Amino acid sequence: MQTSGAGSQAWRSAITGFDRQRIFTKGVPIEELMRWGNFGDVVFLLFKERPPQPWESRLFNAVMIASADHGPTSPSTLAARVIASGNRRALEAAVAGGLLAVGDAHGGAGEEAMQVLHEGLNRIAETGAAPAAVAREIVQRYAAENRRLPGLGHRFHDVDPRAPVIWTMVRDEHLPAGPVELMLALEEQLRIEKGRLLPVNVDGAIATALVCLGFEPEIGRIAFLIGRCAGIAAHALEELTREKPMRIKFTYTYDGPQPNGKSAQ
Repeated sequence: MQTSGAGSQAWRSAITGFDRQRIFTKGVPIEELMRWGNFGDVVFLLFKERPPQPWESRLFNAVMIASADHGPTSPSTLAARVIASGNRRALEAAVAGGLLAVGDAHGGAGEEAMQVLHEGLNRIAETGAAPAAVAREIVQRYAAENRRLPGLGHRFHDVDPRAPVIWTMVRDEHLPAGPVELMLALEEQLRIEKGRLLPVNVDGAIATALVCLGFEPEIGRIAFLIGRCAGIAAHALEELTREKPMRIKFTYTYDGPQPNGKSAQ
């Protein structure tokens, strides 16, 4: 087995091993993984430590596809395009910069949404309460703490078209309906509290799917990041190949102090 750093304590990893003839991930030879023909299944293997069942493969790949892109207006793709507009020699810099824009407000809410679902499902299991009652408790607590409920609300969509696909896949695969029922109950309770629909967004849909698949919350952010990397790269490449350097311009108004000490009008 390949090791490095003679004379020092070797690092340990249970992910991928190799020697002069072999490469294997979670015990599966790389040649076999390459013949799977499905990148999502390899990602699943890396995090679950086993190959997915066919239904798991379909649902997890839906998560990857749902995350892949949402046009040039999202923070990650916009950041990548701005970087590519100014740095024409390092496509990888634009992709890396785009990934750095993914966080709590953009693509990162899936992790917190998974935590909310786990909390609510545990509450239902312990008390036998109805999903609507548990959803009401959660929504009202978030409101009292002046916090935004993760996984709900979208800047552009009245109904995020990605969410119903997850609900249908969960139903068609005969998975436990609890996560979907709770997420939809949260959506409905939030509508009652706010007086308008704040639809389940991609973070909420991904969170629901990943809870159904038995993942822990930290995978919510990682899954979005892996999927969105493809879209970020495509936007960075398009900026380089279709647009002129430094073409991104926007208007702004200066409202700081003036040289004479007066405030801007």
